[in-house]
Amino acid sequence: MTKVSTNQHINHSDIAIFANEVVNLPKEDADEYRAQAGRLCGRLADHIQANPGFGLVKMLQAGSIAKGTALRTINDMDIAVYVRKEAAPSSERDLVPWITERLREANPNLSPDQFDTSEPHCVTVRFRGTGLDVQMVPVLYEGASHDFGYLVDKYTGERTLTSIPLHLEFIRKRKNKNPGHFAQVARLLKWWAQQRKLEDGNFKCKSFMLELITAHHADRNMVDLSHYPSALEIIFSYVVKSGLKSRIAFIDYYDATRLPKNTGAAIEIFDPVNPDNNIASHYTEEDRGQLVLAAEEAGDAVSEAAVAFTKKQALECWQVIFGPSFGR
Repeated sequence: MTKVSTNQHINHSDIAIFANEVVNLPKEDADEYRAQAGRLCGRLADHIQANPGFGLVKMLQAGSIAKGTALRTINDMDIAVYVRKEAAPSSERDLVPWITERLREANPNLSPDQFDTSEPHCVTVRFRGTGLDVQMVPVLYEGASHDFGYLVDKYTGERTLTSIPLHLEFIRKRKNKNPGHFAQVARLLKWWAQQRKLEDGNFKCKSFMLELITAHHADRNMVDLSHYPSALEIIFSYVVKSGLKSRIAFIDYYDATRLPKNTGAAIEIFDPVNPDNNIASHYTEEDRGQLVLAAEEAGDAVSEAAVAFTKKQALECWQVIFGPSFGR
Protein backbone atom coordinates (compact mmCIF):
# COMPACT_ATOMS: atom_id res chain seq x y z
CA MET A 1 0.00 0.00 0.00
CA THR A 2 1.42 3.35 -1.08
CA LYS A 3 1.78 6.13 1.49
CA VAL A 4 2.82 9.75 1.22
CA SER A 5 4.19 12.11 3.81
CA THR A 6 2.40 15.18 5.10
CA ASN A 7 3.46 17.82 7.59
CA GLN A 8 1.75 19.28 10.62
CA HIS A 9 0.21 22.39 9.03
CA ILE A 10 -2.84 20.72 7.45
CA ASN A 11 -3.37 17.12 8.51
CA HIS A 12 -5.93 14.35 8.37
CA SER A 13 -7.91 15.82 11.27
CA ASP A 14 -8.23 19.17 9.51
CA ILE A 15 -9.61 17.49 6.40
CA ALA A 16 -12.00 15.38 8.50
CA ILE A 17 -13.31 18.47 10.32
CA PHE A 18 -13.83 20.31 7.02
CA ALA A 19 -15.67 17.28 5.64
CA ASN A 20 -17.95 17.08 8.65
CA GLU A 21 -18.72 20.81 8.76
CA VAL A 22 -18.89 21.66 5.04
CA VAL A 23 -18.86 18.61 2.74
CA ASN A 24 -21.05 15.92 4.28
CA LEU A 25 -24.82 15.85 4.28
CA PRO A 26 -25.72 15.85 8.01
CA LYS A 27 -27.17 12.56 9.20
CA GLU A 28 -30.37 14.18 10.42
CA ASP A 29 -30.97 15.69 6.98
CA ALA A 30 -30.19 12.41 5.23
CA ASP A 31 -32.58 10.59 7.57
CA GLU A 32 -35.31 13.15 6.88
CA TYR A 33 -34.84 12.90 3.11
CA ARG A 34 -34.89 9.11 3.22
CA ALA A 35 -38.03 9.17 5.38
CA GLN A 36 -39.73 11.58 2.99
CA ALA A 37 -38.86 9.39 0.03
CA GLY A 38 -39.88 6.35 2.04
CA ARG A 39 -43.36 7.78 2.53
CA LEU A 40 -43.69 8.23 -1.22
CA CYS A 41 -42.65 4.61 -1.74
CA GLY A 42 -45.03 3.45 0.99
CA ARG A 43 -48.05 5.24 -0.45
CA LEU A 44 -47.36 3.70 -3.85
CA ALA A 45 -47.01 0.23 -2.29
CA ASP A 46 -50.36 0.65 -0.54
CA HIS A 47 -52.00 1.84 -3.76
CA ILE A 48 -50.58 -1.10 -5.73
CA GLN A 49 -51.87 -3.56 -3.14
CA ALA A 50 -55.34 -2.01 -3.29
CA ASN A 51 -55.36 -1.87 -7.10
CA PRO A 52 -54.21 -5.14 -8.70
CA GLY A 53 -52.91 -4.63 -12.22
CA PHE A 54 -51.76 -1.09 -11.53
CA GLY A 55 -49.11 -0.15 -14.11
CA LEU A 56 -46.43 0.76 -11.57
CA VAL A 57 -44.73 -2.04 -9.64
CA LYS A 58 -42.65 -0.38 -6.91
CA MET A 59 -40.31 2.50 -6.13
CA LEU A 60 -36.75 2.10 -4.84
CA GLN A 61 -34.54 4.80 -3.38
CA ALA A 62 -31.34 5.25 -5.37
CA GLY A 63 -28.45 7.68 -5.81
CA SER A 64 -26.02 9.20 -3.34
CA ILE A 65 -28.45 9.62 -0.43
CA ALA A 66 -29.37 5.95 -0.58
CA LYS A 67 -25.68 5.00 -0.83
CA GLY A 68 -24.58 7.34 1.97
CA THR A 69 -22.22 9.34 -0.24
CA ALA A 70 -24.26 12.54 -0.58
CA LEU A 71 -22.82 16.04 -0.26
CA ARG A 72 -24.30 18.77 1.93
CA THR A 73 -25.12 20.77 -1.22
CA ILE A 74 -27.49 18.12 -2.57
CA ASN A 75 -31.01 19.31 -3.31
CA ASP A 76 -32.46 16.34 -5.12
CA MET A 77 -32.85 12.62 -4.61
CA ASP A 78 -33.35 9.82 -7.11
CA ILE A 79 -36.10 7.25 -6.91
CA ALA A 80 -36.41 4.46 -9.46
CA VAL A 81 -40.03 3.94 -10.49
CA TYR A 82 -40.51 0.38 -11.71
CA VAL A 83 -43.00 0.18 -14.56
CA ARG A 84 -44.59 -2.96 -15.97
CA LYS A 85 -43.05 -2.99 -19.42
CA GLU A 86 -46.18 -4.44 -21.00
CA ALA A 87 -48.33 -1.70 -19.40
CA ALA A 88 -46.10 1.22 -20.36
CA PRO A 89 -47.03 3.33 -23.40
CA SER A 90 -45.21 2.34 -26.57
CA SER A 91 -44.19 5.92 -27.34
CA GLU A 92 -41.16 7.24 -25.42
CA ARG A 93 -42.64 10.74 -25.23
CA ASP A 94 -45.77 9.41 -23.50
CA LEU A 95 -43.92 7.57 -20.72
CA VAL A 96 -43.32 10.45 -18.29
CA PRO A 97 -46.88 11.89 -18.56
CA TRP A 98 -48.26 8.37 -18.07
CA ILE A 99 -46.12 7.82 -14.95
CA THR A 100 -47.06 11.24 -13.61
CA GLU A 101 -50.78 10.48 -13.73
CA ARG A 102 -50.27 7.26 -11.80
CA LEU A 103 -48.08 8.92 -9.21
CA ARG A 104 -50.73 11.62 -8.70
CA GLU A 105 -53.34 8.91 -8.30
CA ALA A 106 -51.22 7.18 -5.65
CA ASN A 107 -50.42 10.46 -3.85
CA PRO A 108 -53.67 12.45 -3.59
CA ASN A 109 -52.18 14.40 -0.67
CA LEU A 110 -49.76 16.13 -3.06
CA SER A 111 -50.96 19.09 -5.11
CA PRO A 112 -50.71 18.91 -8.93
CA ASP A 113 -48.16 21.72 -9.03
CA GLN A 114 -45.72 19.62 -6.97
CA PHE A 115 -45.25 17.35 -10.00
CA ASP A 116 -42.79 18.89 -12.44
CA THR A 117 -42.71 17.24 -15.87
CA SER A 118 -40.51 19.80 -17.60
CA GLU A 119 -37.69 17.24 -17.94
CA PRO A 120 -38.40 14.82 -20.79
CA HIS A 121 -37.22 11.62 -19.05
CA CYS A 122 -38.21 11.94 -15.38
CA VAL A 123 -40.88 13.35 -13.07
CA THR A 124 -39.74 15.67 -10.28
CA VAL A 125 -41.76 15.86 -7.07
CA ARG A 126 -41.04 19.08 -5.17
CA PHE A 127 -41.38 19.20 -1.37
CA ARG A 128 -41.82 22.72 -0.07
CA GLY A 129 -40.95 21.97 3.55
CA THR A 130 -37.48 20.51 3.08
CA GLY A 131 -36.83 22.03 -0.34
CA LEU A 132 -36.00 18.53 -1.57
CA ASP A 133 -36.66 17.59 -5.19
CA VAL A 134 -37.31 13.89 -5.72
CA GLN A 135 -36.56 12.84 -9.28
CA MET A 136 -38.65 9.84 -10.27
CA VAL A 137 -36.80 7.96 -12.98
CA PRO A 138 -38.62 5.17 -14.83
CA VAL A 139 -37.29 1.60 -14.93
CA LEU A 140 -38.97 -0.77 -17.39
CA TYR A 141 -39.41 -4.02 -15.50
CA GLU A 142 -40.25 -7.56 -16.58
CA GLY A 143 -39.97 -9.34 -13.22
CA ALA A 144 -36.24 -10.16 -13.32
CA SER A 145 -34.44 -11.18 -10.12
CA HIS A 146 -32.49 -8.59 -8.11
CA ASP A 147 -34.86 -5.98 -9.57
CA PHE A 148 -32.96 -5.84 -12.84
CA GLY A 149 -34.73 -3.55 -15.27
CA TYR A 150 -34.07 -1.00 -18.00
CA LEU A 151 -33.37 2.40 -16.51
CA VAL A 152 -34.47 5.31 -18.69
CA ASP A 153 -31.66 7.85 -18.25
CA LYS A 154 -33.13 11.07 -16.86
CA TYR A 155 -30.86 13.18 -19.09
CA THR A 156 -30.60 11.27 -22.37
CA GLY A 157 -33.54 8.87 -22.37
CA GLU A 158 -31.23 5.95 -23.14
CA ARG A 159 -32.25 2.58 -21.71
CA THR A 160 -29.65 0.75 -19.64
CA LEU A 161 -29.99 -2.56 -17.82
CA THR A 162 -29.38 -2.02 -14.13
CA SER A 163 -30.14 -3.29 -10.63
CA ILE A 164 -30.68 -0.70 -7.90
CA PRO A 165 -30.34 -3.24 -5.03
CA LEU A 166 -27.06 -4.60 -6.38
CA HIS A 167 -25.66 -1.09 -6.85
CA LEU A 168 -26.45 -0.32 -3.22
CA GLU A 169 -25.00 -3.66 -2.11
CA PHE A 170 -21.80 -2.99 -4.09
CA ILE A 171 -21.19 0.29 -2.25
CA ARG A 172 -22.27 -1.18 1.09
CA LYS A 173 -19.63 -3.93 0.80
CA ARG A 174 -16.86 -1.32 0.39
CA LYS A 175 -18.24 0.80 3.21
CA ASN A 176 -18.31 -2.23 5.51
CA LYS A 177 -14.64 -3.00 4.74
CA ASN A 178 -13.62 0.62 5.33
CA PRO A 179 -16.14 1.92 7.89
CA GLY A 180 -16.53 5.67 7.64
CA HIS A 181 -13.55 6.14 5.34
CA PHE A 182 -14.67 4.74 1.98
CA ALA A 183 -17.70 7.01 1.86
CA GLN A 184 -15.70 9.96 3.15
CA VAL A 185 -12.96 9.73 0.53
CA ALA A 186 -15.63 9.39 -2.16
CA ARG A 187 -17.40 12.48 -0.84
CA LEU A 188 -14.16 14.48 -0.74
CA LEU A 189 -13.47 13.56 -4.36
CA LYS A 190 -17.01 14.51 -5.31
CA TRP A 191 -16.58 17.86 -3.55
CA TRP A 192 -13.35 18.43 -5.50
CA ALA A 193 -15.16 17.68 -8.77
CA GLN A 194 -18.00 19.99 -7.80
CA GLN A 195 -15.53 22.87 -7.33
CA ARG A 196 -14.13 22.21 -10.80
CA LYS A 197 -17.63 22.28 -12.30
CA LEU A 198 -18.27 25.64 -10.62
CA GLU A 199 -15.11 26.96 -12.27
CA ASP A 200 -15.79 25.41 -15.66
CA GLY A 201 -19.26 24.45 -16.79
CA ASN A 202 -17.78 22.11 -19.39
CA PHE A 203 -15.89 20.00 -16.83
CA LYS A 204 -17.28 16.45 -16.73
CA CYS A 205 -16.84 14.02 -13.86
CA LYS A 206 -19.68 11.75 -12.76
CA SER A 207 -20.07 11.14 -9.05
CA PHE A 208 -20.57 7.43 -9.69
CA MET A 209 -17.28 7.34 -11.60
CA LEU A 210 -15.44 8.73 -8.56
CA GLU A 211 -17.10 6.15 -6.31
CA LEU A 212 -15.89 3.40 -8.66
CA ILE A 213 -12.35 4.79 -8.81
CA THR A 214 -12.33 4.82 -5.00
CA ALA A 215 -13.63 1.23 -4.98
CA HIS A 216 -10.93 0.20 -7.46
CA HIS A 217 -8.26 1.46 -5.06
CA ALA A 218 -9.90 0.01 -1.97
CA ASP A 219 -10.31 -3.44 -3.51
CA ARG A 220 -6.62 -3.64 -4.42
CA ASN A 221 -5.25 -2.15 -1.18
CA MET A 222 -3.71 0.61 -3.26
CA VAL A 223 -4.45 3.27 -0.66
CA ASP A 224 -5.00 3.80 3.05
CA LEU A 225 -8.48 5.30 3.04
CA SER A 226 -8.21 6.18 6.74
CA HIS A 227 -5.67 8.95 5.98
CA TYR A 228 -7.41 11.47 3.76
CA PRO A 229 -4.47 13.57 2.50
CA SER A 230 -2.59 10.43 1.45
CA ALA A 231 -5.69 8.82 -0.06
CA LEU A 232 -6.49 11.87 -2.15
CA GLU A 233 -2.91 12.30 -3.36
CA ILE A 234 -2.67 8.65 -4.39
CA ILE A 235 -5.98 8.70 -6.26
CA PHE A 236 -5.11 11.95 -8.04
CA SER A 237 -1.73 10.44 -8.93
CA TYR A 238 -3.43 7.34 -10.33
CA VAL A 239 -5.63 9.46 -12.59
CA VAL A 240 -2.57 11.33 -13.87
CA LYS A 241 -0.28 8.33 -14.33
CA SER A 242 -2.93 6.15 -15.94
CA GLY A 243 -4.37 9.02 -17.93
CA LEU A 244 -7.65 7.19 -17.24
CA LYS A 245 -6.67 4.90 -20.11
CA SER A 246 -6.62 1.82 -17.90
CA ARG A 247 -9.87 -0.13 -17.85
CA ILE A 248 -11.69 -0.32 -14.51
CA ALA A 249 -14.14 -3.17 -13.90
CA PHE A 250 -15.37 -5.37 -11.05
CA ILE A 251 -16.30 -9.03 -10.77
CA ASP A 252 -18.82 -8.93 -7.92
CA TYR A 253 -21.78 -9.83 -10.14
CA TYR A 254 -20.35 -11.08 -13.43
CA ASP A 255 -17.25 -12.82 -14.79
CA ALA A 256 -14.58 -10.67 -16.41
CA THR A 257 -14.97 -12.67 -19.63
CA ARG A 258 -18.34 -10.97 -20.14
CA LEU A 259 -16.70 -7.57 -20.56
CA PRO A 260 -16.52 -6.31 -24.14
CA LYS A 261 -13.25 -6.09 -25.98
CA ASN A 262 -11.75 -2.64 -26.39
CA THR A 263 -14.68 -0.31 -27.04
CA GLY A 264 -12.58 2.57 -28.36
CA ALA A 265 -14.04 4.87 -25.70
CA ALA A 266 -11.79 7.59 -24.26
CA ILE A 267 -12.44 6.20 -20.73
CA GLU A 268 -13.60 2.69 -19.81
CA ILE A 269 -15.15 2.34 -16.34
CA PHE A 270 -17.72 -0.43 -16.27
CA ASP A 271 -20.91 -0.62 -14.27
CA PRO A 272 -20.43 -3.27 -11.54
CA VAL A 273 -23.81 -4.85 -12.34
CA ASN A 274 -23.80 -4.64 -16.15
CA PRO A 275 -20.67 -5.52 -18.17
CA ASP A 276 -22.13 -3.89 -21.28
CA ASN A 277 -22.43 -0.48 -19.63
CA ASN A 278 -19.34 1.71 -19.74
CA ILE A 279 -20.52 4.55 -17.51
CA ALA A 280 -17.96 6.88 -19.14
CA SER A 281 -18.91 6.02 -22.71
CA HIS A 282 -19.95 9.61 -23.50
CA TYR A 283 -16.63 11.14 -22.39
CA THR A 284 -14.50 12.49 -25.23
CA GLU A 285 -10.72 12.69 -25.42
CA GLU A 286 -11.07 16.36 -24.52
CA ASP A 287 -13.14 15.45 -21.43
CA ARG A 288 -10.52 12.89 -20.41
CA GLY A 289 -7.72 15.41 -20.87
CA GLN A 290 -9.47 18.03 -18.77
CA LEU A 291 -10.09 15.51 -16.01
CA VAL A 292 -6.47 14.34 -15.98
CA LEU A 293 -5.24 17.94 -15.96
CA ALA A 294 -7.51 18.81 -13.02
CA ALA A 295 -6.26 15.75 -11.11
CA GLU A 296 -2.66 16.77 -11.82
CA GLU A 297 -3.31 20.24 -10.41
CA ALA A 298 -4.95 18.73 -7.32
CA GLY A 299 -2.18 16.17 -6.78
CA ASP A 300 0.48 18.88 -7.08
CA ALA A 301 -1.43 20.96 -4.53
CA VAL A 302 -1.47 18.08 -2.01
CA SER A 303 2.28 17.55 -2.50
CA GLU A 304 3.05 21.24 -2.10
CA ALA A 305 0.90 21.46 1.02
CA ALA A 306 2.94 18.64 2.56
CA VAL A 307 6.19 20.63 2.31
CA ALA A 308 4.78 24.12 2.87
CA PHE A 309 6.78 26.29 5.27
CA THR A 310 3.72 28.00 6.75
CA LYS A 311 0.14 27.07 7.48
CA LYS A 312 -1.01 29.89 5.19
CA GLN A 313 0.85 28.31 2.27
CA ALA A 314 -0.56 24.87 3.08
CA LEU A 315 -4.05 26.33 3.40
CA GLU A 316 -3.81 27.96 -0.02
CA CYS A 317 -2.80 24.62 -1.53
CA TRP A 318 -5.80 22.83 -0.07
CA GLN A 319 -8.07 25.64 -1.26
CA VAL A 320 -6.95 24.80 -4.80
CA ILE A 321 -8.57 21.40 -4.22
CA PHE A 322 -11.57 22.16 -2.04
CA GLY A 323 -12.32 25.78 -2.89
CA PRO A 324 -12.22 28.96 -0.82
CA SER A 325 -14.49 27.56 1.91
CA PHE A 326 -11.67 25.33 3.16
CA GLY A 327 -10.14 26.69 6.35
CA ARG A 328 -12.67 29.51 6.74
